Amino acid sequence: MYKVKVYVSLKESVLDPQGSAVQHALHSMSYKEVADVRIGKYMELTIEKSDRDLDVLVKEMCEKLLANTVIEDYRYEIEEVVAQ
Repeated sequence: MYKVKVYVSLKESVLDPQGSAVQHALHSMSYKEVADVRIGKYMELTIEKSDRDLDVLVKEMCEKLLANTVIEDYRYEIEEVVAQ
């Protein structure tokens, strides 16, 4: 069994109004040191072992559903979970 951690964020060239709103709120709370905020998504998937290549499988899921690759970038980490 594997645990896959997927991180999705807007591409640098895409405006992030939600991030801008959070940055403005932090500045109004006297956290002037915050130079930029980008909002993203984090997902954890638990995947059973299969005959399919896990990297290919996760990439397909990200590109077909989990990320909008036109405006978002993604990365993922795979770790094997040892049954106890």
